[in-house]
Amino acid sequence: MKPALEHLPRESGESFVVKYFEYAYYPTPWHYHPEYEIVLVTESTGRRIIGDHISDFASGNLALIGPNIPHIYKNDPAYYKSPGSGKACSIVIHFTEASLGNDFLQLPEFAPLRALFEKAAGGLDITGNTNALISGKLETILSQSGIKRWLCLVEILTILAASKETKPITHSSVIGYNEKESNRLCAVLDWITANFEKDIRLAEAAAIAEMQENAFSRFFANRTRKTFSGFVQELRLQKAAKLLTSTENSVTAICYECGYNNISNFNRQFLSRYKVSPKQYQQNFLPDVKRTPNGHTQS
Repeated sequence: MKPALEHLPRESGESFVVKYFEYAYYPTPWHYHPEYEIVLVTESTGRRIIGDHISDFASGNLALIGPNIPHIYKNDPAYYKSPGSGKACSIVIHFTEASLGNDFLQLPEFAPLRALFEKAAGGLDITGNTNALISGKLETILSQSGIKRWLCLVEILTILAASKETKPITHSSVIGYNEKESNRLCAVLDWITANFEKDIRLAEAAAIAEMQENAFSRFFANRTRKTFSGFVQELRLQKAAKLLTSTENSVTAICYECGYNNISNFNRQFLSRYKVSPKQYQQNFLPDVKRTPNGHTQS
């Protein structure tokens, strides 16, 4: 079976992905991606396959998986037979060498990281005190943003590069690549990115992928861990947050500029995502902006 290409979208203004996942069971199929992955199982048990290596996993299992290595974390049968009887939770980081800056990696001080990436080509299990230390850093990085999050990633990688408590997962060169699926997903993502401010539809995306709508919905969700509508929503909210902090446009104007046609829906979605209203979010970043009753700005 060919592995599926997975794509986890980055947050606006970030060079790598940090996610906390909570499921009834891990849903991702046998898959690969061009990014390095740090994955900590925080809750659940099962079997994992990384390349040609099969082993058990449980809470606390921590690994660094190299680019394009096909892998899957499959929970024990009980998780599928009785959904809700347990949780499958993890902290995941996806990053590339470019996330650190290509020029930085050429500096002599970064030689240990270059060596780490070479060792990670087949995946690395992380054990002992290093496991406990990195696990704590992963809990911390979830609440960080901006340069603090980036520095935390560098610190995690620096600890791994110096550790003697890592061991290779596989020595074989098992590489996943599915050209047809990769081209299909990239075409859809390019189209969404170029058009998400418009009233785009699932049917249009399915047509670009040359798939039936139901099949496309499963395809997209399996590879992005988001529904089509959820993915579009995330892009719109990211753009809205950027405009709210970089312009003095009214909330209503930003709502329509980001593809929403209903201010109430926009306010509700933004509040759900950022835990504050768009107006409060803007005022937090632009405290000196004064607004007239009709929503226009003035100095």
